[in-house]
Amino acid sequence: MKPKVLIVMGSDSDLPVMEEAGKILEEFNIPYEMTVSSAHRTPERTVKLVRDAEKNGAEVIIAGAGAAAHLAGVIASHTVLPVIGVPIDSSPLKGVDALYSTVQMPPGIPVAAMAIGKAGAKNAGIFAAQILSIKDPIIASILKDHRKKMASDVLKKAKKVERA
Repeated sequence: MKPKVLIVMGSDSDLPVMEEAGKILEEFNIPYEMTVSSAHRTPERTVKLVRDAEKNGAEVIIAGAGAAAHLAGVIASHTVLPVIGVPIDSSPLKGVDALYSTVQMPPGIPVAAMAIGKAGAKNAGIFAAQILSIKDPIIASILKDHRKKMASDVLKKAKKVERA
């Protein structure tokens, strides 16, 4: 099955964070491809990945990077596919620099910016599923079940606290 989502990270050190997006996509049975490409160190590779993803049927791109974090913006500048940015907390500024670089895109080249780190990567996976669910009722159903399970888990924990 062709990947519907391309996950790109700026460095292999970002893998422990970006794997969280992959886990979510696996949970929702969404095929994806994950790779490393730097907006600064391998710009030609990055552009080729984006163009190939479009040709191969990808519908969403998730990009995670730390420090200057231009990866999501560079990717967005080369495609009209939705791009979801995940700021990585890999710099002395604890990801705030990556957040600003991801969220402060110029008008006309949007990037959906998630939270810093693993929570952001998980939400990127869920947001990609939400985008795909517009055309895919099976993914929509899985998302609804996921929400119900989250609510059920919270209620179970609440009952344990109330008993304590």
